[in-house]
Amino acid sequence: MRFKKHFHLEGQHAFLSPSVYHWINYDEQKLEFRYKTMRAAIEGMWQHRYAAIAIEEREIQDDETTTVGLYINQCIQFHMQPEVVLYYSPNSFGTVDAIAYRYRILRISDLKTGETRASEHQLEVYAALFCLEYKVDPYSLRGIELRIYQDGECRNYIGDPFFIKQIMDKIVHFDRILNQLREELEEAEEE
Repeated sequence: MRFKKHFHLEGQHAFLSPSVYHWINYDEQKLEFRYKTMRAAIEGMWQHRYAAIAIEEREIQDDETTTVGLYINQCIQFHMQPEVVLYYSPNSFGTVDAIAYRYRILRISDLKTGETRASEHQLEVYAALFCLEYKVDPYSLRGIELRIYQDGECRNYIGDPFFIKQIMDKIVHFDRILNQLREELEEAEEE
């Protein structure tokens, strides 16, 4: 048999995909909920892309009543860079929505487009990754400003150098453990 070629679909997954088969147990309400959740995630991805481009191009938004407009304008105001990867190791890295480091003040902003209430802990981990990658002592910073943009507002948090340092230490410790585990498993596989 000659199978049909669907080149335009390579690397993609259908909503009712065999590899994510849990949908076979859905009722209509669950199907609708999951579909709306997926659509919201896609919309959030597009909003993040738009925001990153607007920040890079320094395009001031006319409407600051929207979460995205407020986020973009404040990121531009603080000379932030969008979508920056912070890297400590293959075990610990992440892409921050927007970041700036000027005059020993670290600013990290996170755009949340979903309904789940966000936590400042994610931003504290980004701050720890920044300090590890760029070898900055969190106690040497004049300020750590963490902002979450969600539901048309900005929630500000002041990062505590003590907690940032604790997260840094935990990243280093856990990274060491994960590397040891990887080595042990690779050695066992070779035997």
